[in-house]
Amino acid sequence: MTEKKPPLSVDDALAAILATVEEPLGVEDVPLAQCFGRTLARDVVARRTQPPKPLSAMDGYALRAADAAKGPLKVIGESSAGRGFAGACGPGEAVRIFTGAPLPQGADSVLIQEEAQRDGDFVTAAAPVTLGRNIRVAGIDFREGAPILRAGRRLSPADIALAASADHAALPLVRMPRVAVLSTGDELVLPGRERGPDQIVASNAFAVMGLVASTGGEPLDLGIASDRLDEIESAISRARTEAADVLVTIGGASVGDRDLVRGALAREGMALEFWKVNMKPGKPLIHGHIGPMRVIGLPGNPVSAAVCGELFLAPLVRALCGDPEAGADRSEPALAGSPLPAGGSRREYLRATLSRDDDGRTVATPQADQDSSLNSVLAASQALIVRAENAPPCAAGERIRILRLGA
Repeated sequence: MTEKKPPLSVDDALAAILATVEEPLGVEDVPLAQCFGRTLARDVVARRTQPPKPLSAMDGYALRAADAAKGPLKVIGESSAGRGFAGACGPGEAVRIFTGAPLPQGADSVLIQEEAQRDGDFVTAAAPVTLGRNIRVAGIDFREGAPILRAGRRLSPADIALAASADHAALPLVRMPRVAVLSTGDELVLPGRERGPDQIVASNAFAVMGLVASTGGEPLDLGIASDRLDEIESAISRARTEAADVLVTIGGASVGDRDLVRGALAREGMALEFWKVNMKPGKPLIHGHIGPMRVIGLPGNPVSAAVCGELFLAPLVRALCGDPEAGADRSEPALAGSPLPAGGSRREYLRATLSRDDDGRTVATPQADQDSSLNSVLAASQALIVRAENAPPCAAGERIRILRLGA
């Protein structure tokens, strides 16, 4: 039986989950204003050269560098951004010019106004002018036809500005993965609703949906199903109707009499891949699929759900978005802020705060209380200290590995 198999390692569990993604989801053209945080499906090339012609980098006077030291130059016109000088700048002439304005034909340098002495219609250089000074040459930013953004890139504000300057009104993006999130349990009530004396306020789904959105997915809230098979099955069926790419269940992933999620998933046709991972917190993690819909069943404890979400759900969403580094190790080195005892047989993830020592190195100090039900401790933490299976004791100041939360 599946229950008798040893738990998978964290690395093997992640590999199994990511193996379900053979290629990114479909492509859709999205208006530029809606592209932030989305993932490019194809390379993007520039549709224009930027700048299209030489421009002034400063306010001053456009002229020929060879004329600057010859005495006063006659100012014959003005060039401003969006309205260049129509004529040409000949020998002994200068054109008043402003930042971003086109360089007049014939000019090869710009004398900045702080080094210019103006007298009526004449200007004199008060400092030497070198050839090409204070000019942004044509194509210094990019040239038409050149690749500016690569497929698989998650778009930042700067990326979107670059695409706009290259004359793209829309971009080809990977379709956002639709991730249905279902909370389960008689004990759960939505925030702000009346609750019984033995009920608690549901919180995990909000963290999971935030994680989905922050990694490029589209969260679909399926609400709360009570501890009844028919309710859970109905919610699972709804996820399929909504064409979810991933179904995330929260709670009920263990083997207790009231842990009904696995049974409901099986009745809905789930092919189970595994349901235990050798980690703490978060051992009871379900992974399988119902047709094309991937299933991840998170534990019900808030910290367990959050840690499993960071380790498994976030990489899955990134992979569905086309991120080639979705499965990469995101941990980094740090120094232990306090002694750590020997680890157990499971890989451990300890909530920690971060600081810097006098040399600027990252120091991670584990929280005093590591209970997996404490939202307040999780919210006050910036990272997880990663402790390998059977790790030896660690003194304060020794090197450790951390995983930044939300990275």
